[in-house]
Amino acid sequence: MHSKSFFTRFLIWRYKHISDKNFTYFLSIVVGLVSGLAAVTLKNLTHLIASTLESSETIGNYHTYFYFIFPFIGLALVLFVKKVLLKQEVGHGIPLALFSLSQREGKMKRKNLISSLLTAPLTVGFGGSVGLEGPSVATGASFGSNIAQLFHVKAHTRKLLLVCAAAGSLSAIFKAPIAAILFAIEVFSLDLTFASLLPLLFASVSAVVTRMLFIGEQYILDFHNIQGFEIIDLLFYIALGILTAVFSIYFTKVYFSTEKYFSSIKNDYLKISIAGILLGALMFTVPPLYGEGFNFINNLIFEDTQTAFQHFFFPEWLGEPWLVILLILGLILLKPLATAITLSSGGVGGVFAPVLFLGAVTGNFFVAICNQLGFNLSVSNFTMIGMAGMMAGVLHAPLTAMFLIAEITGGYELFVPLMLTVAISFIISKTNTDYNIYTKELKEKNELLTHDKDHNVLTLLKLDSIIENNFISITPKMSLKEILHHAVAKSKRNLYPVLNTEKELIGVITLDDIREIMLDPKLQESLLAEFIMHDAPGYIYYGKDSARQVMNKFENTAAWNLPVIDQNGKYMGFISKSKLLTAYRQKLITF
Repeated sequence: MHSKSFFTRFLIWRYKHISDKNFTYFLSIVVGLVSGLAAVTLKNLTHLIASTLESSETIGNYHTYFYFIFPFIGLALVLFVKKVLLKQEVGHGIPLALFSLSQREGKMKRKNLISSLLTAPLTVGFGGSVGLEGPSVATGASFGSNIAQLFHVKAHTRKLLLVCAAAGSLSAIFKAPIAAILFAIEVFSLDLTFASLLPLLFASVSAVVTRMLFIGEQYILDFHNIQGFEIIDLLFYIALGILTAVFSIYFTKVYFSTEKYFSSIKNDYLKISIAGILLGALMFTVPPLYGEGFNFINNLIFEDTQTAFQHFFFPEWLGEPWLVILLILGLILLKPLATAITLSSGGVGGVFAPVLFLGAVTGNFFVAICNQLGFNLSVSNFTMIGMAGMMAGVLHAPLTAMFLIAEITGGYELFVPLMLTVAISFIISKTNTDYNIYTKELKEKNELLTHDKDHNVLTLLKLDSIIENNFISITPKMSLKEILHHAVAKSKRNLYPVLNTEKELIGVITLDDIREIMLDPKLQESLLAEFIMHDAPGYIYYGKDSARQVMNKFENTAAWNLPVIDQNGKYMGFISKSKLLTAYRQKLITF
């Protein structure tokens, strides 16, 4: 009681002495620090598990053979944690945060604070072909949401802090604060205003400083030999943009096809068994698919194919350049499958790392072919820009792609080819698929927030608050006289729903329908409601129709009131156009 009283007194003191703006700045710094700590914790736990598995004398001697069993063990442990410890599913990080923004007013459950911390290191540490950025975002965003709820800040501030935490997580994982801010703008559709920019800056900087304190200055990728842009290479960068777009589309289609297959399997134990066998076979045959793959990327950059493919069964093939090119092509084709299987079967991880891996091997594949044909292109340049092109194509975040790759590689001098390749890849992939891995489900349900303010307001508008049920209902066997006494005389509305015994709407009667006949004594006794009623001009289906669809129905029918039907076909009430427009205006002001 004393601590609660103290906290209450603190809140009162805060309201009196600290403005909302300054308190938001303070919370954004705290959110950034915690997001950075979460990212460092995830990274260290994962590397601890991975290094423990590899350093064991028994396992180390036969490490290649254990590739077959490790992914299954990881998935089994994750399933155990979900069912026994958490007793809930663990959503994918960024889609979970996006859903919270669009459908839950930025509120996330407290269990999300630890769920990814417990499950992601098991997934990736045991070889799951995914990254850590998604779980890091989920953990940071959950903290941002919950600390906002703790201090009772306004809904728009809570959403801002959630996005700040997500940006801080990405900033800490990749040591890329600028890209993290752009990520918040592109993926979370945050409006870049003065009110949002400073909290984003504070969160990103504090997160990256936290990372540097615990991990140091090093980058995850070592681009040591980046060359300046030469105009003679322009056509090659254009070709690389087209190639990354093609493989981006391939990645997306493989991901969703695999997800659809595994979603049809309802037994979790069968699901991880199938996934474990498939992942084991893939990683036993192609060891570079194991884990995040950043060490493999660095070996490609150094052109050290012997180390990159050190666990390959036929090392004598590595002296043949074209065979190495075919091996890299195999990685390009199999990496999306390994990633999709890991995530679709219940593994917890992110797609940033797989996309970077795929982009690096695509760029390396392209430059290797060109150099074998007699050209002299920079391996580092095209490997780096391949990552940016792939990220723009898969994630539909071109600005994030450019600045993330520039920040983690130090390749700012290549901004011209970065922009060119990224733009081409983004345009082609966006034309083919209007959604990305994060947004597909929300977009199909019309629940995705975008930079279109009108669309966002309608997305955030909930129908529950505008359904009116003060209409007096009548039955089909009521006479006109009963309708007049029971409904017309007692109702302030000019619309009367006709319901059967199952409370299902079978028609409507308006005051205009009976105005000319309601004073006729003969008709009052003989005319029944079922002969007067008619169908409503349209229907609103609760739980299925979004506010935008409701708005379209009013425009298409020119109606002033439309009935609402629940998922069981029962009548719920009416929504009026005036009520909808009033709610829209109020939400627009708040938004």
